[in-house]
Amino acid sequence: MEQSPTARATRGRPRSEAVERSILDGVIRLIEEGTPLAELSVERIARTAGVGKATIYRRWSGKEEIFVDVLRTLEAPPAVLPGTSMRDDLVVLLEQIRRRGLNLRASAILHNVFAQMKTLPKLWDAYHSTVIEPQRRRAQDVLRRGQENGELRADVDIALAHELFVGPMLVRTVMRSDAPLDEGLSERVVDLVLGGLRPSE
Repeated sequence: MEQSPTARATRGRPRSEAVERSILDGVIRLIEEGTPLAELSVERIARTAGVGKATIYRRWSGKEEIFVDVLRTLEAPPAVLPGTSMRDDLVVLLEQIRRRGLNLRASAILHNVFAQMKTLPKLWDAYHSTVIEPQRRRAQDVLRRGQENGELRADVDIALAHELFVGPMLVRTVMRSDAPLDEGLSERVVDLVLGGLRPSE
């Protein structure tokens, strides 16, 4: 069936994975060479990737969007939730944060990018809206289902409960680089917090 002009205009030109990969790789290469994010212009990115600026602007509105996609390529895909219980799903979600923390400590490029992001409000906001916020909604959905299934007290504030679960892991992965991120930490955090949030027997 023929598409309407509106649908065709919305869809735009087909995206080339090879071209996009070369652009993202170009950004990573520049960061690895020590170029600050603030100095990475679209023109410089295009020159490094061997494409024209128009090629970049057909895919991204500006460099902030490019940086967010670079971060996406460096992160693991969303973890598959077992769905066996709220507790099991929460452990998987926290385990991904723990492993991301280990990766951040091991990867100089990730550490460099995250350190610089806080000085670039537009990038920080874009990263939160496209990466962090979907993760937050996913975790809160797990808690909400647990509440509906009777695994979590009905009076628990879902947003606050989410912060209680992820807070300890974020402290260790972001604020305390000396803190251990040992195996079994995700289970210990979840079980400790659930001890106060489960319905009374």
